[in-house]
Amino acid sequence: MERQRIEQMQMRLRSEALNQRKEALDELAEFPPEVAVPILEKLAGERDFALRRLAAMGLGNHRTDAAFQALQQMVSQDQDANVLAEAANSMFEFGEAAIPSLQQLFERSDHWLVRQTIISLLIGTPYNEVLLAMVRQALEDDTETVRETGILALNQILKSPLQPQALTLLSELAQNADWRTRWRTATALHGCQDPQAKQLLAQLQQDENYRVVAAALESASA
Repeated sequence: MERQRIEQMQMRLRSEALNQRKEALDELAEFPPEVAVPILEKLAGERDFALRRLAAMGLGNHRTDAAFQALQQMVSQDQDANVLAEAANSMFEFGEAAIPSLQQLFERSDHWLVRQTIISLLIGTPYNEVLLAMVRQALEDDTETVRETGILALNQILKSPLQPQALTLLSELAQNADWRTRWRTATALHGCQDPQAKQLLAQLQQDENYRVVAAALESASA
């Protein structure tokens, strides 16, 4: 009976109906890892990226070495950004052990979805040195939203012992010709009481763009 249930679940994982796939994945999460992980590993080898993404999602439900290794293999070999972003989300559930792999994936990938996902995951964590390294790379990215995500992440670094490095970057960004960069810079300075931060906000309050001015005023009032 159990074998039949597993076979039916594997069929539903590959169903054309997304709700059936999700139901099967939720059901699989209740199975012991020694049963679930091999099923997900097989799914991770499918040609359909949606099935591989489903596998990445499911592996995060099983905190075992085998699941972690399967995710590591996915982030090192898969080429689809949707799959990689989902695998990054699941890897993050494994805590500190996942940070080196996530950093390597960030450095290796140039896709906006992967990079924004990883930066967003690290915001709110204690890994500020890793986050700062990612921010430096994000600021050089060709995609505007990646650069903006990196700028906003500096707000967390301002609250850490790495504040001087963050302020140096924000000082440069406050002079940027692109108003969106100055706008995000003003937002990133929110709540920082350092004299240099206050000086930057005073400067941005005199900006030619009203959005920058509004953000600077709001950050200064925090």
